[in-house]
Amino acid sequence: MDQVQLTPTIVVCGRSCYSSRRFMLSVDRNIVQDNIPSLVSALSMMFGSYYCFNIAYPSELASTLEFVQRCFFSINPERGTKVEKTRASRLQVNPRVLTLIQELSDHEWRDV
Repeated sequence: MDQVQLTPTIVVCGRSCYSSRRFMLSVDRNIVQDNIPSLVSALSMMFGSYYCFNIAYPSELASTLEFVQRCFFSINPERGTKVEKTRASRLQVNPRVLTLIQELSDHEWRDV
């Protein structure tokens, strides 16, 4: 458990997240749920943990987590972000996340 992050983390019980049939959720290096049957359920519980425990996204994963939050879970607050606060000023939402969401949205409406 020393190698697990303090933030909410999915632990895969198996060789890969694609073939595993069991996942666990760790928060503060403690397993809080030890029998999650699917990756989708594990992701849902992980995001719920960030919000329930009011934990900021780690800066090295912030763009990825914010994209998944906004695009797949449709959690789109008009103000605020779960990204860790730093001394540098930052926009409300990472511009790369907004660009990717916009491009995906545009692609959905095009006739292929």
